[in-house]
Amino acid sequence: QVQLVESGGGLVQPGGSLRLSCAASMSIGSIYIMAWYRQAPGKQRELVATITSSISTRYADSVKGRFTISRDNAKNTMDLQMNSLKPEDTAVYYCNAYYFRDLWGQGTQVTVSS
Repeated sequence: QVQLVESGGGLVQPGGSLRLSCAASMSIGSIYIMAWYRQAPGKQRELVATITSSISTRYADSVKGRFTISRDNAKNTMDLQMNSLKPEDTAVYYCNAYYFRDLWGQGTQVTVSS
């Protein structure tokens, strides 16, 4: 069964870094666009970053310059490198892709706190 699985979340101090990974059970080479979303308690889901099959990237203004999205089609993975983390980055982070249907991972918790 096709699925996406996120990993790499955890507790980090403000100013610290985390690297999130999304592992896909299927080939992602033909998927035009993949994305990272996040959702904080009491808030709507927010688009964090996107990456296309040609490795063109876009970022939410709130994370631009601090986060880097990447994908490795040979390994069927997508990553999100998060630097200079702030408390407002605290959220559950989700991997997203369309592969015959809209696919979401289960999410991984990122908590930024001192």
